[in-house]
Amino acid sequence: MGALTKPNLKGLFLESNDFHSLSLQPGLLRVIEEMGFSKMTPIQAASIPVLLAGRDLVGQSQTGSGKTAAFIIPILSKIQVAASVPQAIILCPTRELCDQVLREARKFAKAFPGLQMVSLVGGQPYPPQIQALQRGMHLIVGTPGRTLEHLKNRELYVGDLKTLVLDEADRMLEEGFADEMTAIIDELPKDRQTVFFSATFPEGMEILSQKYQRQVVRVKIDQAIQTAPAIEQYVYECENPQKVETLIKILQRHPSMCTLVFCRTKATVDEIGKLLTKMKVSSEVLHGDLTQPERDRATSLFRNGSRRILVATDVAARGLDIDRLELVINVDLPSSPDIYIHRIGRTGRAGRAGVAVSISTAYEILKVAEIERTTGVRMIRQNLGFKNQFGLGQEFQTTLMKTLQISGGRSNKLRPGDILGALTSDPDALTAAEIGKIEIHDRFSYVAIDSLAAEKALEKLRTSKIKGSKFKIFLA
Repeated sequence: MGALTKPNLKGLFLESNDFHSLSLQPGLLRVIEEMGFSKMTPIQAASIPVLLAGRDLVGQSQTGSGKTAAFIIPILSKIQVAASVPQAIILCPTRELCDQVLREARKFAKAFPGLQMVSLVGGQPYPPQIQALQRGMHLIVGTPGRTLEHLKNRELYVGDLKTLVLDEADRMLEEGFADEMTAIIDELPKDRQTVFFSATFPEGMEILSQKYQRQVVRVKIDQAIQTAPAIEQYVYECENPQKVETLIKILQRHPSMCTLVFCRTKATVDEIGKLLTKMKVSSEVLHGDLTQPERDRATSLFRNGSRRILVATDVAARGLDIDRLELVINVDLPSSPDIYIHRIGRTGRAGRAGVAVSISTAYEILKVAEIERTTGVRMIRQNLGFKNQFGLGQEFQTTLMKTLQISGGRSNKLRPGDILGALTSDPDALTAAEIGKIEIHDRFSYVAIDSLAAEKALEKLRTSKIKGSKFKIFLA
């Protein structure tokens, strides 16, 4: 499990990793059981008791380790719903990660009727965010830039704030958010709980921790152990001019219905995206230059199975949580072994098999050796060969699901159950097996439909009402 440091930690260790060993409200325990959680992950077992005790914490763990629940559960446990003021702020580096954290928080918040939360992110209009803050919010999830703007404009009241969480704190520092982060923290009450969660612990985080945390507890999950023996790791060597050609060979050699491709730059993402589109491959791209609707669309279609491949930069892919991810490809090796572990940890979850493939130049062979020492796993070296000189076959153009976009969302008070009800009502009802993931955004919604039933679903929603209203419906 993780190692706890600092003295006076008596009583913070648990004898069991069962959620019932925690002092949680019965309603929250019921929600946790309904979500299918029985045992805590290592990061949860190491962190939740510390946070419930009110201690400051630095937690290190990789993607897929359950860290979001590790801080959400203690936050919600301590919020006083009767006081309609912000009591906790969670800062994240990207809008996508904010969205993921908010979705997770809403699941647990079912145990606390009346609890209100809002996302303060860039790329979205100000008025709805201001109106939400005026109504009274208990939990704020935001990016540093937009959250600071609301603070400066005195639209965000923080006088009663009890907890601050910096999620993916290392990435916020890498992306140049240090000034915004410190400006926000300096506005908060001194008597608060300050929590950092991160995949790595760079020098900048040590400085922030020393400045803003008190009697901090360090929790670090052994990442080498968590690189999942179920993940097969391959490396293929080529030089930069051949990387795209090598990527196509990798896609042929390691076929997958769900593939995440990491690139270092936005230019490389766009280059590969254009090539895959030209080859009629089912794919999307994701990077910081896209508008928020474009990013929402790309992540939703990939998440629900309507796209087979997502090509992304590291920062843009933060917050992507894909349960069925089969293959991760590193077109460019990351800058550190910790980031490599973070990337490939997205696959091979919950005991399922996964594959991670990296492309290395001759110059990067020492970096490969460093990754192997850190993970304790030697990557498999093989000859790629060349199956099809004309590119990827027709199988890469097909998907199991298609996505319908609905011109209504949270601002219209739509819920997943409303859309599900419209699709499964007579006449021409769809079966539950034909309906996939439903995602509700502020002004639009996505619903995944079995490819064979997509046209039927499109026609049904166009001729029906959802929650008593008509909406524009089209294939995304």
